[in-house]
Amino acid sequence: MEWQQLEYFQTLAHLQHVTRAAEYLSISQPALSRSIARLEGELGVPLFNRQGRTIVLNRYGQLFLKRVNRILMEFDVGKRELHDMVNPEHGEVALGFLHTLGTSLIPDLLGAFRVHSPAIRFQLTQNHSYSLLEQMNAAKLDLCLVAEPTETKVPIQWKPLWSEEIFVILPTNHRLAHAQSISMEEIADEPFIFLKKGYALRETTDGLFRQLGMNPKVTFEGEEVSTVAGLVAAGLGLSLLPDVGLDKSKIVYIPIRQPKCRRVIGIAFVEDRYLSPAALRFKQFVINYFGRMESI
Repeated sequence: MEWQQLEYFQTLAHLQHVTRAAEYLSISQPALSRSIARLEGELGVPLFNRQGRTIVLNRYGQLFLKRVNRILMEFDVGKRELHDMVNPEHGEVALGFLHTLGTSLIPDLLGAFRVHSPAIRFQLTQNHSYSLLEQMNAAKLDLCLVAEPTETKVPIQWKPLWSEEIFVILPTNHRLAHAQSISMEEIADEPFIFLKKGYALRETTDGLFRQLGMNPKVTFEGEEVSTVAGLVAAGLGLSLLPDVGLDKSKIVYIPIRQPKCRRVIGIAFVEDRYLSPAALRFKQFVINYFGRMESI
């Protein structure tokens, strides 16, 4: 069995189309077919059910693909480890973070880090918690800045870094726009605009309403904090958000008087999984960075 056969098999298993797989691999279709046939001959079982140029993994192929993915991932990790040993000042960090952190916090954090480590590159992914943790489970992300994970497929280590107060967000012409603080009972009958289900912030706000025994009237759900704020500014409802550096010319942030609402953000990584020197350096930088902020 040749290493190249495993790569060919993995590509064909993902694309499940001979022509497209051959084009992606820059080889001829007959060469790809011969390679897969030799692999199946050596394994003693067919891996695909064939329908013309379209093929579908059978149960043998599905089982074998899990092992091949693991083998090739370990090979890639090995290459990274060797490269990192030779180039400890370089490398790439795959970082995931929540939508609400992208306005100002992440740019400030990366800017501060690059002052001391300018050669380290970043691959950035912005999404909600569940999606980020899925990508980290699949080894596509090194580190994530998220709220504390609840259910994950692999052992996740999570270290709290900072907490954020959650405010009521109102349009500037709202009857309570000049209040010093607001109780949740005062806005119980108002329409609300929230992020979609699955976002960590949505879980926090839903938990607040459950705690109070209230059922909010949700009229809009968005995927971006800026979209939610824009709908609030247009007078379509209220929202509950941390102060994420949005334009305050059309919205106002009012503290919640009772009960106080906060969320905690931390750094997550997979326990015992290899992290490059670049990722380890950034991880420690983040921990120190927010440790300094807490002490100020």
